[in-house]
Amino acid sequence: MPSVLVVGAQWGDEGKGKIVDIYAGRADAVVRFQGGNNAGHTLVVGGEKIVLHLIPSGILHGAAVCCIGNGVVVDPEVLLAEIQGLRDRGRWPSDDCLLVSESAHVILPCHRALDQAREARAGDRKIGTTGRGIGPCYEDKAARRGIRVGDLLHPGTLAAQVASLLDEKNALLRHLGAEPFDPAEITDGLLAAGERLRPYVADVAGRVHAWLAAGRNVLFEGAQGTLLDLDHGTYPFVTSSNTVAGAACPGVGVAPSDLEAVVGITKAYVTRVGEGPFPTELHDDTGRRLAERGAEFGATTGRPRRCGWLDLVALRTACRVNGCTGLAVTKLDVLQGLPEIRVATAYRLDGATVDRVPARAEDLARCEPVYETLPGWDEDISAVRDLADLPAAARGFLDRVAGATGCPVVLASVGPGREETIEVAAPFGRRRSGPRQDG
Repeated sequence: MPSVLVVGAQWGDEGKGKIVDIYAGRADAVVRFQGGNNAGHTLVVGGEKIVLHLIPSGILHGAAVCCIGNGVVVDPEVLLAEIQGLRDRGRWPSDDCLLVSESAHVILPCHRALDQAREARAGDRKIGTTGRGIGPCYEDKAARRGIRVGDLLHPGTLAAQVASLLDEKNALLRHLGAEPFDPAEITDGLLAAGERLRPYVADVAGRVHAWLAAGRNVLFEGAQGTLLDLDHGTYPFVTSSNTVAGAACPGVGVAPSDLEAVVGITKAYVTRVGEGPFPTELHDDTGRRLAERGAEFGATTGRPRRCGWLDLVALRTACRVNGCTGLAVTKLDVLQGLPEIRVATAYRLDGATVDRVPARAEDLARCEPVYETLPGWDEDISAVRDLADLPAAARGFLDRVAGATGCPVVLASVGPGREETIEVAAPFGRRRSGPRQDG
């Protein structure tokens, strides 16, 4: 299949970075299609831990072109720091390995300040954002007043754009008790960043279309997770973009028919960062054990993640909304040593049994999970590379996940390292000649 899409099937932090890193070894291009630096993909390669926020995880393979699509909101400071960080660690392949869409919207310092000021004002009603300015940037995009990456290369018009935007933003910031920004200072900073980004700015949609037409292997990378989708997640405790597979179409500029396979990523349990309902959340020793063994701290904020049993109700919903053709189950090794494992197969809401995720967060918060108990295992599975070599209980767990969702398990992760993986079905065939060879 020349095109495969990887999408989070929970509340984010499912291990998408590792899966993209594995699949990128056979891809000619890796394309990020939504979100901003509120996402963090943690990779362990050769024992070295690397966290990426904007650049697709495929950058560590070097052979694939990594693209940031127009659906992503880009903080120039963060992107440039990420590029430099990879250079400093000897992980930057070459300057032609990255393309940034000229149509991607830009996060400004006023967006970050507004995000943080709103959260501070909200108090107990806060959403739990990362404070990175993602929401306010998407607001300006929808209101048709945003500044895009391509605008940073045009000093003749940028100053007027910034002044117009700050006229409103500064008024809001003053109202919220925050300091306003100087338009000239912001403009100068953006122009300087634009010059440094100039070598990477491109018509990403056009490039991707050409690669697909030529039969190249293109991997689409999502950020966050399905349950954080602006329309299909646990609103209002969601992110500010569409995180589902279909968002790749407007987020890159491809057609639905271009997406041939969708791999949903799910942990063997569930985690969530920030506020919002979480039916299977554990507040006991088991929850603490999952957090400790799974090293459950946010890659972007460092905040501890809330942990709970696998929610098959939510996972079924994610598979349906995304049209998943397969599932990658990560952190299977974290369940090792538990005498029994639970999975939620339904909810109890106001005395009735429901098999779907309620649309209102208030209703989901009142849901009580209906659990099914599965046997655990004690064997160390970190060295297992074939599904048949897993303990019977671990295989049974994966079979139960596949049966409940109707999606085959195509990959299982048994440790944080790139090699600690059981790959049941490969997404691509043999790697083709890379698109950098023919533009």
